[in-house]
Amino acid sequence: MYNPKVLAHNIVMSYCKKVLKYFALILAIVACVYSFSPIFASADEDYLYLGGFPAGFVLNTTNVEVIGICDVVTDDGVRSPAREAGIRAGDIIDKINGEEVNETADINKIVSREYRKYVITLKRGGEAIDINVDPAKEIGSGDKKLGVLVKDSINGIGTVTYIDGQHKKFASLGHPVTDAQNSLIEINGGTLVGSVIYDVKKGMRGVPGELRGAFESGVVIGSAKLNCSCGVFGNLSENFDYSDFIRVKKAPLSETKMGSAYIYTTIMGKETDKYKISIVKIDKDNKENRNFVIKIDDERLLEKTGGIVQGMSGSPIVQNGKLIGAVTHVFVNDPSRGYGIGIDKMLGSY
Repeated sequence: MYNPKVLAHNIVMSYCKKVLKYFALILAIVACVYSFSPIFASADEDYLYLGGFPAGFVLNTTNVEVIGICDVVTDDGVRSPAREAGIRAGDIIDKINGEEVNETADINKIVSREYRKYVITLKRGGEAIDINVDPAKEIGSGDKKLGVLVKDSINGIGTVTYIDGQHKKFASLGHPVTDAQNSLIEINGGTLVGSVIYDVKKGMRGVPGELRGAFESGVVIGSAKLNCSCGVFGNLSENFDYSDFIRVKKAPLSETKMGSAYIYTTIMGKETDKYKISIVKIDKDNKENRNFVIKIDDERLLEKTGGIVQGMSGSPIVQNGKLIGAVTHVFVNDPSRGYGIGIDKMLGSY
């Protein structure tokens, strides 16, 4: 006999079973997503975007170096306080009256104060020297001047090794930026900008070659944060587009083998190309980060550059489709050969 109550009950029960079934399915999907997400994350950690393109480096140093001596025009004639005091080009102005000098503006700020005497602490040849200076009051402006030309930044051309897309970072050079005494220079920030290679000075035995480039106005790659034994590192600009770059898996030194490989570098314009090389020696524990000896085999590169030239430092080295390191130095007596650093050394720096 037809019973409306029983029919309604059956319809409700059937609906509830379907809802519970779909709910269970959704829970299973969510559980899978959460269980697999760490695997995807770790896979992303294994990949980087290949560099090989040139960059213009503008690094702010914590040292203010004297690059020249000049005269100051005063009411009493022309004089140079720096020359009178014995300051020389190449000196580092470390302090004035005990106050640290970290940038050019610090000199003008301290000298403008009314002190009875001014004592400049210089670094010269690794030693600290105190020199008394009598600043000259410049005619017209009335500002006190030392009569020195100084710089607090370093400019140059180098090569970006990789882009870390996950953490929005870059790595470059593979070796430190150093001073004339080959000491590592501490930096206080800086900028990497786009660069265009317009000429190559070919390397020859005993005479290193060089890439010559020009900075691109308005093309900011990122901000430099660290200069260390493994290169210059920093954070990517939000507007820098690396979406078309080659995504490559990284490999530790333990996977590096003797034999054929490639370097990616730019020797004209902005176009990166790959060139065949051989890894002829591996030194995993080298304390100077000279982990490979490489030999340029590609006749195109040898014809145009003679081998490895200045400005090529940081060019990534790829073996068996994996990023294993970067070019760092050239052999002065054989520009077809040079050193490379393992990529895991660079990755552990910043």
